[in-house]
Amino acid sequence: MAATAAGAAIAPIDRDELTALTIALVNAGGENPGGTEQATAEVLVSEARRRGLEASTREVEPGRPNVFITLPGGDGEGVLFLGHSDVVPVGEGWDREPFDAHVAGGRLFGRGATDMKGGLAAVLTAMASLHDAGARLSGPVTLACTVDEEETGAGIRAVVAGGLDHRYSACVVAEPTDLETVIACRGDSYLEIEVTGRAAHSGRPSDGRNAIDAAVRICNLITADQERLSAEPDPLLGHATWNTGMISGGRGTSMVAPDAHLWLDRRLMPGEDTERIREDLLERIKEAGIVGDGITVSARTTMEMPGFRTEPDHPLVAAATASLAAAGVETRVTGWTASCDGGFISRDFGIPTIVLGPGELNDQAHQPNESVRLSEIEAATRAYAMLVTTLLGPDGGASRSARQDPLPEGERS
Repeated sequence: MAATAAGAAIAPIDRDELTALTIALVNAGGENPGGTEQATAEVLVSEARRRGLEASTREVEPGRPNVFITLPGGDGEGVLFLGHSDVVPVGEGWDREPFDAHVAGGRLFGRGATDMKGGLAAVLTAMASLHDAGARLSGPVTLACTVDEEETGAGIRAVVAGGLDHRYSACVVAEPTDLETVIACRGDSYLEIEVTGRAAHSGRPSDGRNAIDAAVRICNLITADQERLSAEPDPLLGHATWNTGMISGGRGTSMVAPDAHLWLDRRLMPGEDTERIREDLLERIKEAGIVGDGITVSARTTMEMPGFRTEPDHPLVAAATASLAAAGVETRVTGWTASCDGGFISRDFGIPTIVLGPGELNDQAHQPNESVRLSEIEAATRAYAMLVTTLLGPDGGASRSARQDPLPEGERS
């Protein structure tokens, strides 16, 4: 079914209702760290049930539930939308209360408006419009809204551990992309390095082993590795990166430092393995002669978010671009140097994934006076609904060849 024809299966979208839902989601807050996503989950569940959709929650931590909203369809594979309910801390520099959303100049302002309450409102409204139109779909449509995306990814890890209740041939992450179709994302990982030396009086530093000196040498190794990575750019994603985000160590000016810590951010290319990266770094540290003679070094990975890539000729990509065009949006197919939960869906379930959502990531997300264009939320709503009918309508259907791990007993649709 062509995207233009698919529009016939979409009920009219009430702009005021869509705006009100976005405002309610922004006002629900959900700062991470420092808050809970419970209020946002309650808004989603209440609105979903009011609009005739199925809704359930799975608690990840106290006050932090993942939300699953489903529009049932046939027995075939469905379409999965993915989002998150947490927002980054407010920070300083706001002109108005960040959790009292307001509209001005065609934009909706508030923390999380772009990242990503506007996207959540668009997905839920698109699903409701399909329900109201009585759309006949070959498989279900599900919105999985996770907690803790902005920090350690506890929500998406719980999804991976618990499995999905249905099978899906496509996943759309509703993060802000300026309504561009993102087919590849870098991942991210955090590594913590602990260096242990031996304390001594600074008057005789040779009696000790200086952990800070060893940490500096490790930083030099990372700088050299960054030069290597920069020489191998990817056309869509650029290259992997290292960043030394924090460093601490020592006990006092007149002491040889017995300890030092490094906190590293390592951006990942699709398919890179964090354990291999950690082991390779430790091996390079050993080969450089940094360890030994009283110096020990350990490393642990404290966070991992895998990258992903979907082929540009995949039916999901074609459906996304056609649906956006039918919604009146000029788009392009591109890559994303940021990271998102979609990497887990691609890697752990084998589901082809894209990122597509309203809002400007670089200009608005995580910024004071964050805002999103209301016209983009509405366009995203229409595009999402048309994408679903394109893939799941009588003549649609994304590729059925994608690998997915078997569902646990009792969770098979």
